[in-house]
Amino acid sequence: MWHLLGHAPAGGFLDPTPLLQSVGPYSLIVVVLIVFIETGLLFPFLPGDSLVFAAAIVIGSIGIPLWLLILVVGVSASLGSQTSFALGRRFGPRLFKRDARVFKTAYRDQAHEFFTKYGPGSIMLARFVPVVRTYISPIAGSSSMPLRVFLPWNIVSAFVWAIILTLAGYWLGKIPAVANNVDLIVVAIVIVSVLPIAIGLLRRRIRSRRAE
Repeated sequence: MWHLLGHAPAGGFLDPTPLLQSVGPYSLIVVVLIVFIETGLLFPFLPGDSLVFAAAIVIGSIGIPLWLLILVVGVSASLGSQTSFALGRRFGPRLFKRDARVFKTAYRDQAHEFFTKYGPGSIMLARFVPVVRTYISPIAGSSSMPLRVFLPWNIVSAFVWAIILTLAGYWLGKIPAVANNVDLIVVAIVIVSVLPIAIGLLRRRIRSRRAE
């Protein structure tokens, strides 16, 4: 794709496109693993959305059809969330501890607030919010939400997320300014995604101090 645009990839430190281009079609395996682990094995700080976006940008040079990338991302995202829903149903609150590195009660509480506020629709909305995206499914699993309610919301939200990210990366990747600055785009995605979470945590800390 880069030679069609007449530009070379930026290859910045945070730019995943050189890695994706170097492994070609095997990029699908990388994307599947990251997307699944982020939601299925509850590792919230993996770059799922930015990796999918970057893969769509260089899709012409890695030999993967756009429809296949959408399908693989949608399936892996839905399977990941289904797995964490089952974990939540099986283990519930015992997964989380206040001093844990990954399964922090603060993350659980934030996802629980999100779930309480938006109900089943939170499954769709949470797809686009890092950390909440990871923990909303086990929270739903440990709640009274039936599987027959969670399952359709999970599948639809996974494919809506996959379609929006891949099409955005595909079309924006045709713009040289975007294609040559993928590392900056990745940073921007992370900042925009995490900013609401940071603000929410700050507000909670302020309320907690005032209460004390």
